[in-house]
Amino acid sequence: MGEEIRVDFNTGSDGGSGAGGSSGGTGGPPPRVSGGATGGDFDYRQLVPSFVQTVREVIFNPVGFFRGVRREGDFLNPLLFAIICAVISGLLGGILGFLISLATGNGFGSSIGGLFGTLIITPIATAIGLFIGAAIYHLLVLLIIRPSHQGYEATFRVVAYASAIQLLAWLAAIPILGILVLLAVVVYNVVLSVVGIREMHSTTTGRAAAVVLIPAVIFGLLALIIGVAIVAILAAAFSQAQ
Repeated sequence: MGEEIRVDFNTGSDGGSGAGGSSGGTGGPPPRVSGGATGGDFDYRQLVPSFVQTVREVIFNPVGFFRGVRREGDFLNPLLFAIICAVISGLLGGILGFLISLATGNGFGSSIGGLFGTLIITPIATAIGLFIGAAIYHLLVLLIIRPSHQGYEATFRVVAYASAIQLLAWLAAIPILGILVLLAVVVYNVVLSVVGIREMHSTTTGRAAAVVLIPAVIFGLLALIIGVAIVAILAAAFSQAQ
């Protein structure tokens, strides 16, 4: 028989004690792993099998993954995992763009340049984005989940491992279908982040959702305001030119 794949989001009771589940019931998180245990972490020393296993667990069994992964002791493995995901997605997107440019005869040189740029810029941008994104989330963890939390590194691991869904982001380059793919990737990244914050910090779904959604709402409003301002400036400049 083939191996059964489960997409598991159930954590048992979400109320009462203020944790992800009752500590005495079957839905409660197991004892937190730290220090020398590897838990469910990606391990760069077993690069390919560990990467495939980690991606599968994060996407199809996020609750079990984030419950089992250790909370501290190693920034390197989750950082490398996120960088690999971003580079693979960038390369696949660049290759797809290159093939589209071959078919249409447009932007051949820019597509080649984009492939090389992905290998250089993406790892640096991903690393910077991970540390900043985790810092923003953890500030809200300190404000909302206090005083019971597992520290900044636990939040960093959530952000890093949730980036597994980026492996599908390259499909956004497909005309028309790409918008739906991008929307699905963004939504599922939010789901993974909420599950990760909840399990890693032993909190409720509501508090974890607040940690993840508050920055999304703030940045969304800022983007909307900036977009409206740019449109207004362009409209004013166009009217003066008439």
